[in-house]
Amino acid sequence: MEAKRFLLLLFLLSISTAATTRKLQDRKPCRSMVFYFHDIIYNGKNAKNATSAIVGAPEWANRTLLGGQNHFGDLVVFDDPITLDNNLHSTPVGRAQGFYFYDKKEIYTAWLGFSFVFNSTEHKGSINFAGADPLLNKTRDISVIGGTGDFFMARGVATLMTDAFEGEVYFRLRTDINLYECW
Repeated sequence: MEAKRFLLLLFLLSISTAATTRKLQDRKPCRSMVFYFHDIIYNGKNAKNATSAIVGAPEWANRTLLGGQNHFGDLVVFDDPITLDNNLHSTPVGRAQGFYFYDKKEIYTAWLGFSFVFNSTEHKGSINFAGADPLLNKTRDISVIGGTGDFFMARGVATLMTDAFEGEVYFRLRTDINLYECW
């Protein structure tokens, strides 16, 4: 009798787990968007055009050029233009504002915390992001952890892809945003 009850309980648990897993996998985004953000790193010669700067570095590094050892320990703040296409000179729809720091010596990787702050007629408010960015991967997923205005309490995933890279002065990220909680 106990064996039958145990098997019945095990069967019911497996059904509920399978149903829950299927629901999570079948979820469709309530909103999808694509933006590009353009980062021009200050290198000691481009103060007029720079949109980011090193504000913290290990003792063995400097704050003008990204340090050796995969830039380990460098902390960069940024205020980058966001565009709807990959052209730096397109009209910005907002700003990507936040920071990233290089967090590993062995592998070229960073951790990001930033917001897209919109100033266009199409979008009002902000979207907040956080997560690890293993830069050598073609695509990387980070979490959408909230927002304001049109994106109030948004939750989802942003897939980053390096769209352009020019040495240690400029890079452009394509950001595919899929929101799964929209209010």
